[in-house]
Amino acid sequence: MTISPAYSLILIGIMAVTTALLRFLPFLIFRHNTPQPILYLGRVLPYAIIGMLVVYCLKGVSLVQSPHGLPELISVALVVLLHKWKHNTLISIPAGTVCYMVLLQVVFR
Repeated sequence: MTISPAYSLILIGIMAVTTALLRFLPFLIFRHNTPQPILYLGRVLPYAIIGMLVVYCLKGVSLVQSPHGLPELISVALVVLLHKWKHNTLISIPAGTVCYMVLLQVVFR
């Protein structure tokens, strides 16, 4: 079955409009009075999500097999130090990712 380019463009357009609507809808609904539970979640969820991502990323690290978690430890330390220094997520996370990949591919081969 062949899908026509027009059908593909219509599908992409519908997905784009739906995504934009879902992103902007909360701002339209809570323009004047944001309920307290929503404000609370806005303060708490970013920290909970970051904590969950750290646990997820480090869950498979083996401390008893070589390289004993050293690439992960070094990369996490770099992310923390860079973020404390620059306060910029767009610097700290890519730097930690690049550091981790270099350590895995070059240093701890």
